[in-house]
Amino acid sequence: MIDTLLVLNTGSSSLKFQIFEDRDLHVLMSGKVTGIGDTPEMSAKLPDGQGMKTSLPANTDHDSALRAVMDLIAGHDHAWRTAAVVHRVVHGGPGFSEPVIVTPEVMRRLEALIPLAPLHQPHNLAGIAASARLASGAPDIACFDTAFHAGHDELTSSFALPRDIRDKGVRRYGFHGLSYEWISQVLSSDHPDLHTGRVVVGHLGNGASLCALKGGKSVDTTMSMTALDGIPMGTRSGSIDPGAVLYMLHDLDLGTEMVQDILYERSGLKGLSGITNDVEALLRSDDPQAAFALDYFTLKTAQHAAIMAVSMGGIDAFVFTGGIGEHAAPVRQAILERLRFLGDFRTLVIPTNEERVMAVHAKRLLHSSA
Repeated sequence: MIDTLLVLNTGSSSLKFQIFEDRDLHVLMSGKVTGIGDTPEMSAKLPDGQGMKTSLPANTDHDSALRAVMDLIAGHDHAWRTAAVVHRVVHGGPGFSEPVIVTPEVMRRLEALIPLAPLHQPHNLAGIAASARLASGAPDIACFDTAFHAGHDELTSSFALPRDIRDKGVRRYGFHGLSYEWISQVLSSDHPDLHTGRVVVGHLGNGASLCALKGGKSVDTTMSMTALDGIPMGTRSGSIDPGAVLYMLHDLDLGTEMVQDILYERSGLKGLSGITNDVEALLRSDDPQAAFALDYFTLKTAQHAAIMAVSMGGIDAFVFTGGIGEHAAPVRQAILERLRFLGDFRTLVIPTNEERVMAVHAKRLLHSSA
């Protein structure tokens, strides 16, 4: 019998998993479902080292993707005893700045944060609820995307709103913290000179943001109270004039649910191009709107990168990570071209590994509570 940690990482259009041996965090099995909401596909590296890939039904949503992953794992269980199921939870709000073992009270508090992350939080919490099917009796551990940014100065974390509103939790939190934490660890081990310096990290994928790392710590980031703010994303608008939202609500009479759907599901690269949020497809397209969408994305990413540089008093390196950041070289080059005015700085591409960060946190939490 081998004690394991099952790590589940739900994104806006993907579901990734890894099974780690608890003793040394050796990866026993890993896989992902990609293209949720578009062309879903499941791939995995099985315990015998073989790879597999299969298409899933076009109507696959996050819940059915989770069921497919759990069925796949159950079919390849090699006498594993799950010590814990570890979940990426996007929003920890003001109350969660460290990983926690999930209790009914913790679940109630996390459910209350669903309005702040409607594209992610319900799927994160559904994974916690469903994990009992696969690992009955194993504790669930929540690791938060907001936690890495919890130490931000009030000057950075505040909106220009009245104090009584800010005191109700209306503030900037930041996201993709597990990814940025991994990048900080890689810089510490592989590029110590940069780890002590000023680094802009771009987590660019269907969800996208930038982080200012100074001395390995987050000092600023582009997302704020929700995962909607900052640079444009696959289907999310990024920063938008609050007055435009009020206009859509009151003058266009679109209603709250319609406006939420527009901002989260129909905007970003998909909305700008009118074609797709798939960057590879946009790069291949000869439609002028595809080029416009990519130009807009690179312009806004560069502009926000300059903001991150201001927050650190300069820039020593730009690190690209995430699906677009790691694989779309033309997009990286276009962003860097727009940042030439900042002078010389190093550029790195570092694959993210949020799952390993989560496994490390879970192992530490389990052993500290034993």
